[in-house]
Amino acid sequence: MRRSNSQSAREFAGFALPGLFLYGLLVLVPIGWTVVLGFTDRNRFAAATHWVGLEQFQRLFGDDQFWLVLKNTFVVTAIVVVVPNVLGLAIALLLDRNTLLYRLLRSLFFTPVILSGIVVSVIWQSMLRPGGVLNRFFGAVGWLSDPGIALYSISGILCWQMLGFCVVVYLAGLNGVPRELYEAAIVDGAGWWRRFGSVTWPMIASAVTINTVMLLISGFKVYEHILVLTNGGPGRNTTASIAFDVIEKGVRGDRIGFAAAEATVMLAIIVALSGVVLQVLRRREVHL
Repeated sequence: MRRSNSQSAREFAGFALPGLFLYGLLVLVPIGWTVVLGFTDRNRFAAATHWVGLEQFQRLFGDDQFWLVLKNTFVVTAIVVVVPNVLGLAIALLLDRNTLLYRLLRSLFFTPVILSGIVVSVIWQSMLRPGGVLNRFFGAVGWLSDPGIALYSISGILCWQMLGFCVVVYLAGLNGVPRELYEAAIVDGAGWWRRFGSVTWPMIASAVTINTVMLLISGFKVYEHILVLTNGGPGRNTTASIAFDVIEKGVRGDRIGFAAAEATVMLAIIVALSGVVLQVLRRREVHL
């Protein structure tokens, strides 16, 4: 038995170690290097790089533009977390049928998820332009040119793209609910709402957790939609996100150390919020 366990451990290590090595090389090392750069004055055109401690973070927190893009990011993230979650669950409940038509509809809803953000943005840009389809129905609306609307337009496009992901995750959760529980609830005289609240909702808690965390991360890392649709405008950074600002400063502005500090703060916020969400939502998950 010991020999068998030892052999299984070696086989597991043989499969896992290459993947862990690549993950560390391609993910953990760049993240660690970015954090280190945040404590330097790294500049593409500078002859040397110097350790400056917390100086970049002090500049960052004293920069009004940082707080503006952070606010924009929180607005987008809040919308993206709530809207696809609610609509995705509603659509999943409607599509929870094992027929050919419903399977085709599931595939249709998931299609935007597999498209790149640039492709999605180009499609929507053609519909939101002044002579586009939507303005034929709603009149002359500055979907991408009005500072008061543009950020919500981008949020809506991201919601549309992520909706199919939520639908698929919720459908997987619904398929995992034992039908015996529904039958028992019906025998007890429970109506639809009571069955949903007492059976469905607790049993799909893990799906809620997955969707919420994934949408949270998607909201914080939105970049290509902003780049294609508004390039951070209209005006001065009215739609810029923290991810957009990091790339603008680090790549176009050559302020690599400053951008790395901003990326480090972004990472810390994502990790903190994801940790809180996981801690809160996992308490209500039901494990069979």
